[in-house]
Amino acid sequence: MTLGNKAILVASALLFFPAMNSQAQAPAAAPPAVPADVSPLYVVTYVETKPTARDETAALLKSYQAASRKTAGNLRSVVVQRPRRPGQFVVVAAWKDKAAWDAHMAAPASKEFREKLASLRNAPADDRFHNSLSVGPMEDASGAVYGVTHVDVIPPQKDNAIVALKALGDANRAAAGNVRFEIVQQTNRPNHFTVFEVWRSREVFDANTMSAHQREFRDKLAGMAGALYDERLYEILN
Repeated sequence: MTLGNKAILVASALLFFPAMNSQAQAPAAAPPAVPADVSPLYVVTYVETKPTARDETAALLKSYQAASRKTAGNLRSVVVQRPRRPGQFVVVAAWKDKAAWDAHMAAPASKEFREKLASLRNAPADDRFHNSLSVGPMEDASGAVYGVTHVDVIPPQKDNAIVALKALGDANRAAAGNVRFEIVQQTNRPNHFTVFEVWRSREVFDANTMSAHQREFRDKLAGMAGALYDERLYEILN
């Protein structure tokens, strides 16, 4: 290779690699905005606090739950805590629409709550917005075991996942010992879903995990999943 050819190759590389680097560093596109006409709007908020602040966080979340239930447009507000990781909580709420949620979050009390939470957290509060997919009655229903599961499928399998999830919802609501089983779909990432379930005891929950309909669903999901089936059990925060 001549000296001239080497110079051409070096110059080409210098032009190519900065272009690659600029592409790699380009910021990811923001997810689409939550549509204003979703009604009801299901909001699932994951909270992870410092282990040393779990009791303070629990008290703060109890106060927030009580205030939310009195807020115009709130249809439900439930806070659950993970027994084996007591610094992890989930707020499962439903609002009349996006406007009701926005008004709630703009209120001084909500802003103060988030500021206090920020001082206790291990990670930022993770709000996820959903439309209904397969849900039961909205009224309060209490049990002994609460489950919150994030289901992520690859985008081309979204419609197949919806069919499988709806079948699962119908079967589980009819199962012995079930109190609530609802499936909601993320509004801005429609291939992501949240399952919220309530069971009368751990025994009936475990029995249902071995049921034919549950195993059939998991078999179908195996060919569609974009991430691990993230099933977590919680207790109600009273």
